[in-house]
Amino acid sequence: MSVQKQSVSFTDTAYTFAKELVEAGEYPNVSAAVSGELAKAKAERDRERTLLEAELERRLSLPLDQWELVGDAADVTAGARAHLAAMAQKT
Repeated sequence: MSVQKQSVSFTDTAYTFAKELVEAGEYPNVSAAVSGELAKAKAERDRERTLLEAELERRLSLPLDQWELVGDAADVTAGARAHLAAMAQKT
């Protein structure tokens, strides 16, 4: 595994948490704590994405007569359209 050296900045809270992890013996140093916690966060995101994809596949495999109507397609996108319109007015 290659290592990328990078200078980063942390909030006081984040840095204190990383130091606490080191002091608790979970990691040998702050760099390892940051890398380890990022790896945990990535694994959790991957797990959530896998679960979402499985649920989407399950729902898409249902016969059409078992689908639940969500209403008019315009209703589904109304919030996004309002947000985009507000952004367009700011520019």
